[in-house]
Amino acid sequence: MKIDIKNENGTAVAKLSGEIDHHNAKELREELDRFIVTAQPRELAIDFGGITFMDSSGIGLIMGRFKLLRECGGKLEVLNPQPYIKRVMKLSGIERIVKIR
Repeated sequence: MKIDIKNENGTAVAKLSGEIDHHNAKELREELDRFIVTAQPRELAIDFGGITFMDSSGIGLIMGRFKLLRECGGKLEVLNPQPYIKRVMKLSGIERIVKIR
């Protein structure tokens, strides 16, 4: 699992690659949370374009970052999920609170 975060003028993009499962979700959560708390971005987009597998841990990852960003006054969106991952997101109802592009 790899994460690359770029931040410009309060807008950040976190590009993920690899797999999101219960084995590595904790590491991702910690790194994203650390970034959110220290950088306080107005907007964070998590780019799922490089994700090859995701289980329910990915939904938890999104939900937790959404809540943290909201507490910090920011917004979250999800970019480029693979078609089957987008289906999982839609089935979970996550698109009601997070924009998926």
